[in-house]
Amino acid sequence: MITLEHAYLVVGLMFLAFAVLTLRDREHPTRIRSALFWGLIAASMLFGTWLGGLGNGILVLALVAIGGLKRLGVARPATTGPEVRLASAARRGNALFLPALIVPVVAVGGTLAAKHSAAGAWLIAPVQTTLIALGLGCVIALAVAMAWLRPPVLAPVQEGRRLMDSIGWAALLPQMLASLGAVFLATNVGGVVGELVTQAVPMTSALIAVVAYCLGMALFTVIMGNAFAAFPVMTAAIGLPFVIYQFGGNPAIVCAIGMLAGFCGTLMTPMAANFNVVPANLLELPDRNSPLNGVIRAQMPTALIMLGINIVLMYLLAFRF
Repeated sequence: MITLEHAYLVVGLMFLAFAVLTLRDREHPTRIRSALFWGLIAASMLFGTWLGGLGNGILVLALVAIGGLKRLGVARPATTGPEVRLASAARRGNALFLPALIVPVVAVGGTLAAKHSAAGAWLIAPVQTTLIALGLGCVIALAVAMAWLRPPVLAPVQEGRRLMDSIGWAALLPQMLASLGAVFLATNVGGVVGELVTQAVPMTSALIAVVAYCLGMALFTVIMGNAFAAFPVMTAAIGLPFVIYQFGGNPAIVCAIGMLAGFCGTLMTPMAANFNVVPANLLELPDRNSPLNGVIRAQMPTALIMLGINIVLMYLLAFRF
């Protein structure tokens, strides 16, 4: 049976390969520092269970110190040349997207199979099923791409190393922000935020509570960079006590649309590394280091419009229908 530990093992071996190849790359601008950074991530994935809370905490502090000292350099490994890639793209066309499509198909199919079939339940563990199926989809897609395209054996690892170098320390930001959300929930930050909000905004109607909840989800996501981290805090502060309990809003609708409001905030913050920092770095935008880079500026109008729609939808669906 495939468990989450197997997924950690695969990811850990991948980062270990990044570290070894970086250490051997004499032309890498930050060879030692980058190899140590990826090596520490590999250690967390491979040995995190045995390191314990203190060991993992020290490891995270070391990662922050390395990433915060100076920007990590970007590798330029030689895999396949531009001419080979252009020829392959012209020959295969849109079929090149097939390996990428395997990932979501296996992720969704594996999740459903694990829950609704004996074979799926035997293959995939019932805990964190979606993450396990996602990892399985990535492995299958890689195998299909290697068998079909026949690139150099080390091309996936070398290109993966180049991609991670381009992302740099921001690759860890989503995980750290999600962990911060769990810490905030455990320390009752939601209760404190709720008291502050009620002092500033009197919750005298369902509409006011909905506006406060949706705007709070968006703003807190802007601050934390992760809607999953903002959700437990703002739901404990406003969603549950006011929108649901005091005014009787439908819990499923309130929580679902509340997350969508948070996602609107994700589109407007540089703290959302996976949405805003990574695309700007990969596209090498000239203002990629700006707090409001081109990606964020392009997304802000849509985010604000969708946030207004979320407020209207939550009020109508949770209270009027």
